[in-house]
Amino acid sequence: MAASDLAADARILWRLLRGQPRQGSPAERLQAFYAPQADRYDAFRARLLHGRQELIDQLGFPAGAHAVELGCGTGSSLQRIGQRLDGLASLHLVALCPALLEVAHQRAYGLSNVQVIEADATRWQPAAPVDIVFMSYALTMIPDWRGVIANAHAMLRPGGRIGIVDFHLPASGGALGNRFWRNWFGHDGVHLSAEHLSELRRRFVERHCCEARATVPYLPGLKAPYYRFVGERAG
Repeated sequence: MAASDLAADARILWRLLRGQPRQGSPAERLQAFYAPQADRYDAFRARLLHGRQELIDQLGFPAGAHAVELGCGTGSSLQRIGQRLDGLASLHLVALCPALLEVAHQRAYGLSNVQVIEADATRWQPAAPVDIVFMSYALTMIPDWRGVIANAHAMLRPGGRIGIVDFHLPASGGALGNRFWRNWFGHDGVHLSAEHLSELRRRFVERHCCEARATVPYLPGLKAPYYRFVGERAG
């Protein structure tokens, strides 16, 4: 890794060590935490956030589909969707952090079927029901995560699909291991839960689910637990 990349990583690690601010609105806390990281956000997290391409591929994004990403961050999902993006009827990218959304706006420039929206994922609704709702490592960052899942359910048409990949606290993790990951991520405003999957299964018909562990930059030997879930809204 080049010295400039190491220096950029060091700045992000310093922010992670300091943690997310405890005061202000959710949008203000996100902006204060992520604005200094925005230019290096994707490069660092590519080594931490696993399973995102697999989720995109499972959802398929067929031609003519209307899709929504809640908690879109920098809009890096546009790269993972790739050429399938051309066939989508619409894709709404929704998030609260202006610094990350500025990068998303740059990525979406010139794409007439993509709209970037600064809004609360627990409240924003599209004008009409959509075919796909997906989230990538965003559910753990929203305090009212049950509200997000309920809102996603409400915006999906019957038969529409939801896809989520995120960290969690697996039943197999053990009390000590799960406590470590809860505290480690919680310092930076990422709140792991053992209840995400049960709530998703309650709301949606499960079509696919896998649980795995992923390496963490600069923490050799440690692997963080995550899941990938695809479900369908019942008719």
